[in-house]
Amino acid sequence: MPGKIIIVASLNKNKIKAVNEVFYSYQVTGVTCKSGVSEQPTSLDEIIKGAITRARSVFRDCEYSVGIEDGISRVPETISGYMNFCCCAIFDGTRIYLGLGPAFEYPAECTQRVADEGITISEAFIPLTDKPDIGYEEGIIGWLTHGKISRTEYTKHAVEMAKVQIDNKSLYSPCSY
Repeated sequence: MPGKIIIVASLNKNKIKAVNEVFYSYQVTGVTCKSGVSEQPTSLDEIIKGAITRARSVFRDCEYSVGIEDGISRVPETISGYMNFCCCAIFDGTRIYLGLGPAFEYPAECTQRVADEGITISEAFIPLTDKPDIGYEEGIIGWLTHGKISRTEYTKHAVEMAKVQIDNKSLYSPCSY
């Protein structure tokens, strides 16, 4: 098996760059693939399933493949009832390593449009940002933080959290509980 190659299950430059920054000694490349979940995941289960499906589906001629999926999931005590989560699934051909990034809440009117109209969060933000491809640019998190946190930086946290298990494999043997 060739080493030092990682395939990211996306052509989104932010996702590829985030993986490249975490796995800086690897050759990182992106490929297109389907997530196996809805275009706008609306539960943590769906977000995780999408990341895993992406990672497994592109594994070939590499040491690791990476799936990254963002979506919203219900969170009590929030204004909108939801927060955005980013999940990273890293696959080594045998095992999945999962990590989640920090979560944040979108404005309630945008989240409501996703729930009511079945559109993506990026589509819900077009009236506010006038940027149909914001997810491929600074990301909504970049827009909301006025550039303090980019989509790449936000995504990088989820990749780092998944890599914790790779860096400490002996501590993360599969359990049967």
